[in-house]
Amino acid sequence: MIYASELNNETTMMKMGSYLKLLSLFVILVLIACFSIVLEHSVFAQPNASEIKSMNGNIEKFHKSEKIVVIEPIFTQAAYAQLGFYDYYRKMCNSICLTVNIPHNFTGSFTSSRNAVFVLKQNYSIVTDVDVDKNPNILKKYNRVIVLHNEYVTQKEFDAITKHPDVVYLYPNALYAEVIADYNKYTITLIKGHGYPDASVRNGFDWKFDNSKLEYDLKCKRWSFHKIYNGKMLNCYPENKILFDESLIDAIQEH
Repeated sequence: MIYASELNNETTMMKMGSYLKLLSLFVILVLIACFSIVLEHSVFAQPNASEIKSMNGNIEKFHKSEKIVVIEPIFTQAAYAQLGFYDYYRKMCNSICLTVNIPHNFTGSFTSSRNAVFVLKQNYSIVTDVDVDKNPNILKKYNRVIVLHNEYVTQKEFDAITKHPDVVYLYPNALYAEVIADYNKYTITLIKGHGYPDASVRNGFDWKFDNSKLEYDLKCKRWSFHKIYNGKMLNCYPENKILFDESLIDAIQEH
């Protein structure tokens, strides 16, 4: 009876240990999910027009131009959504998360250039990743193309952007990973890049002008543009800076 009692106690303790491990794992997963939501939806609510106008009059700094176009990164918005690419990267789901729905409307976030879209659309034309993928020649209508945090693009979009003669690459880490779009299902699927299909793959297009290492400078205290063969690239992530810095607005428009 003594041995049976000890065995029962040991079994009970083992069960309790297993339950505690499962509970700890559950708590960790919940915390990761919460962090993902905060990362995606935090970082600054979209300001209204009056707030923007009070920020050093940046909107008024723009000269209206129908010959400049901004590419809205709706594919990147899709990639960062819950049960999307980043849940796969964090090993929170399997490859089913590498196919995601394309949003019908751009709402944006810190990771998909919400502030920049809000400011730039006041005076520039707007197209989306979908528009460029379906009709790459659309960019030929414009003298200048402004690329935001268009991290995920199709091959056709990549080609259209990199062949245009005057591109402002306003965010580092653009054109980083290749996706394919299915417009019958209205989804995108990751093909290559960001450590997929294996960890050795970084830029999905093997683009020699990839500047992703610069995206971690969020303050942009020493921002500058540098020239490349078909335009210029900013050396920091300007999602906050664009709301306040008049000189950045000027530089975007300079030839």
